[in-house]
Amino acid sequence: MIWAGFLFGIVGSFHCVGMCGPIAMALPFVGSTGWRYYAGRLLYNSGRIVTYASLGALAGAFGESLQMAGLQQTVSIVSGILILLLLVLPATLKGKYAAILGTDKLMTWVRHKLSFYFQKNSLGSLFMVGLLNGLLPCGFVYIALAGAISAPGVGGAMLYMTLFGLGTFPLMFLVSLSGKLISLKLRSTFNRAVPYIGTTLAILFIVRGLGLGIPYLSPKVVETASHKKEMSCCSKPVAVKAERTDIFNNR
Repeated sequence: MIWAGFLFGIVGSFHCVGMCGPIAMALPFVGSTGWRYYAGRLLYNSGRIVTYASLGALAGAFGESLQMAGLQQTVSIVSGILILLLLVLPATLKGKYAAILGTDKLMTWVRHKLSFYFQKNSLGSLFMVGLLNGLLPCGFVYIALAGAISAPGVGGAMLYMTLFGLGTFPLMFLVSLSGKLISLKLRSTFNRAVPYIGTTLAILFIVRGLGLGIPYLSPKVVETASHKKEMSCCSKPVAVKAERTDIFNNR
């Protein structure tokens, strides 16, 4: 399921172009059009991935606390339901929740800092723009984070979100070089596909949590000898050593 983050990032990167493309195309020039130009674009996209990985760590810490309570399957099902809710909730309702949680104030601070670093002329400022860009509200990132909650531990969630970021990297890097490479019609086509991709991902998490006994897709949770619950998808069979019966003792 960790690699689902990478595939989700690749397919959904066209959505990123529509949402964050204007920022990527407006990145300031640092120096001439030589190596510093390309390095700045690489640093910008690297900053986004670092932020995604950090958010993944937070999601993983939350998910791990639930998994330690033996709720692995429940976490997976809830992750799938959260993804579906993020797909169907209207933008106005999401905005109300943001106001209640106080994230609207955080976003005001992020936009202020973005404006500040856009006026700087250094490679470091482009990395900071990428870091802050990763914090901007994006339903696509929220869907990825909902999936990261059910990843195996904090490290697994960080890897999930890192792979998600790497999936968005190729197209976003090209857009940061020249936004004209991706037509508006093509972006619109892939934007319409995002809900279907998200729904497929949600169904995968829900099926995984149901424990239907399907290897790797929907494994059952079994209790080990140490009374620890683990997914049975990858566990090695335990060889049972039979007691040797000496037939000669029965003579």
